[in-house]
Amino acid sequence: MLFVLALVLVAEDPETIRRRVDTLGTAAPVAFVALMAGLTCAFFPFPVMAAAGGLAFGTAAGTALAVLGGTLGAVAAFAIARRFGAGSVRALAGPRLQGLLAAVQRRGFVAVLYLRIFPGVPRDLANYLCGLTTIPLASYALATLIGIAPRAFAYTALGGSFGDLGSPEAIVAVALLVGMGLLGLALVRRDLGPGRRAS
Repeated sequence: MLFVLALVLVAEDPETIRRRVDTLGTAAPVAFVALMAGLTCAFFPFPVMAAAGGLAFGTAAGTALAVLGGTLGAVAAFAIARRFGAGSVRALAGPRLQGLLAAVQRRGFVAVLYLRIFPGVPRDLANYLCGLTTIPLASYALATLIGIAPRAFAYTALGGSFGDLGSPEAIVAVALLVGMGLLGLALVRRDLGPGRRAS
């Protein structure tokens, strides 16, 4: 990722960047996935990492690598929280945090999916939050994989369109991000509507 950033700073075009990354062979995608997983645990912004993947590997390969790296990083953060923080945080949590954890735990797969879709959610923090619940790891990982895939494609497509943000690919990416945001708002509004709150 730092290699890609260095190339961007010297104004390399995307095709040149990809040719240079190709010279690294299979080490490049493996290193990207590992770095992305580690940076996800360290709260590094997912859009920046996914865009770097698009710039370095193109939209198709970059999307697959971003989904894999983002999911592995989210699972790692989840596992860290579950292993080292679940018991102590539950014991120290106030009523508000306990209520939030209970709500996420009760909805399980759906709650994790909402956290991935709804705009403005601090997803890296949500990784650790979910680890404090009893949501099964398999449900969490699957919901994460499904939930981050559309955004991974959008950010990767924008990174792959660097220098040509008026391209059809970039326009589709922006439309997808807007659509995901509206879908998230609609789902939450449906769940928090008067009928739901009363039940």
